[in-house]
Amino acid sequence: MEQTVEEKLKALWTLQTIHTKIDKIRQVRGELPIEVADLEDEIAGLDTRIEKIRTELDDLEDSIVKRKNMIKDAQVAIKKYEAQLNEVKNNREYDAISKEIEIQGLEIQVCEKRIKEAEFEIKNKTEAYEDTEKNLDFSKGELAVKKGELDTITAETQKEEDALLKKAASAEKNIDDRLLKVSGKLRGSFRNGLAIVSIDRDSCSGCHNKIPAQLQSEIRQRKKIIICEHCGRILVDEGIVFEEENK
Repeated sequence: MEQTVEEKLKALWTLQTIHTKIDKIRQVRGELPIEVADLEDEIAGLDTRIEKIRTELDDLEDSIVKRKNMIKDAQVAIKKYEAQLNEVKNNREYDAISKEIEIQGLEIQVCEKRIKEAEFEIKNKTEAYEDTEKNLDFSKGELAVKKGELDTITAETQKEEDALLKKAASAEKNIDDRLLKVSGKLRGSFRNGLAIVSIDRDSCSGCHNKIPAQLQSEIRQRKKIIICEHCGRILVDEGIVFEEENK
């Protein structure tokens, strides 16, 4: 049997009151879920940064070892060429070996310069690594605190919320799909989640704008679904609120 408009309005108001209770429970948690998620993202970013710096430090250390080995090789080559100078037979051979000694000497200078640059970079990156580790430790501490607070609040309210969610699912079955879709869209449109509101002191309790007397009369007759001409919420009369509260 098809519902009357009055039954539809009562079903909508019942669902709204359940959703309002759920919203209040979630408001108690405040911004904690968002803060926890933000901290988790921040920690993931810091972990990535630490790993990147660690890899860069390893590469710099490897480059220093490589340059030092190149210096040793150049020094060995210089000694070999210097020994060969004693055995040269003409100026051309002397000039050629002297050139090789000069090249090896330049190679040593370049390597020493690169080592100093790498050591300077290691110093800076080590400081950045230590600062990032401090930030990571601080963020982990903050996350532990926030998670503890959230877990405590959730533990205190989860059972009640789960029960209300079941009630909401049951209440939705008493509302036709079209109205359910409309109320859901309205709930999403308003920050306070109020889609179905009552008359309060001759005004819409959603946007607090005055409702004309004639429109109030039509709302109280409960013969058609009426929306607030200012905010678009579905309106019910005070009687429905009283009747549902005193069931």
